[in-house]
Amino acid sequence: MQYLPNKRLVAIIVPVLLLGVSPVAGHVGVPLGDLPPATATDRALLKNAIDIHTHLDPDSFGPHSTQARRELDVVDMAKRAKESGMRGFVIKQHYDQTAQLAYIANKVVPGVEVFGQLCLNLTVGGLNPAAVHHFGEIKGGRARIVSMPTWDSENYVRSSSKPDRAFVKVSENGALVPEAKAIIATIANAKVRDSEMQLALATGHLTSAEALMVVREARNKGIEQIVVTHAIGHPIDMTLAQMQEAVSLGAYIEFVAGFLVGERASFTAQQYYDAIRALGPEHVILSSDGGQLGRRDMPEELIALVAGQLRAKGLTSAELHQIMVENPAKLLGIPQPD
Repeated sequence: MQYLPNKRLVAIIVPVLLLGVSPVAGHVGVPLGDLPPATATDRALLKNAIDIHTHLDPDSFGPHSTQARRELDVVDMAKRAKESGMRGFVIKQHYDQTAQLAYIANKVVPGVEVFGQLCLNLTVGGLNPAAVHHFGEIKGGRARIVSMPTWDSENYVRSSSKPDRAFVKVSENGALVPEAKAIIATIANAKVRDSEMQLALATGHLTSAEALMVVREARNKGIEQIVVTHAIGHPIDMTLAQMQEAVSLGAYIEFVAGFLVGERASFTAQQYYDAIRALGPEHVILSSDGGQLGRRDMPEELIALVAGQLRAKGLTSAELHQIMVENPAKLLGIPQPD
């Protein structure tokens, strides 16, 4: 993701006030985001980890896109994941489905499990049932997560530098539009080729209220695996109470490592720790939201670094295993590692 400079202060202050913690807690003497590199002990925590949020090439970049360039492609990431002991990752692209890329990466780099995601932005027709069915029916059964709109969500567009551009409407007058309910039903019933798995659902870049509406509707439609996309961060900015409501409905809450490191830093490890402790690690997934060109760390390094920070704050090895290994596997509908 990319954030506008005039939004960064909101991204930092609002969650701080809602969670009741200091914006610099846990970073005494260290500028926000200027964390030390991951250690060998941190990297050891990556064993069997699954990153559900990696931005990788081949992706688009140009005058019609505000995306950052990508640092590495899916094959490079598969090699890095294998070398670091990870079990696998999910390829996230805002404008395309990635089940095809996941199929190729799995074939080229055996021993790593790579999965695809579909984001319901304008390039795939928005809330388009045909796109969901196509995604699920790609050869190889690597389709796993369907995300509600991200960069083309009304929430994201309204807060962007081009607030008048087209967007995908999900709600109106405090209720989901019929098309949103229909797409959630499609996600619940779509079949994944070469697999018995049900597609999981991510809430994307909706408002916090919209995300909760989506979670409720998804549960009503029988979707078992739901994740609230970086709920604590901009542009979702969920309160702790809202995250707890999502958890009570059976959703996982995603915490992305990218919000703690470098120029994107909006939170501290202490804030993440406090929120995870309040929610319960059994309801949390730690991902990277990494892979953009010029960022300080590669996706697996981001996760290792933040996992080490969270361990230093008080999360146990078992709890870190839960948020990095067990919960992502459950979300993706795959067996736990031996």
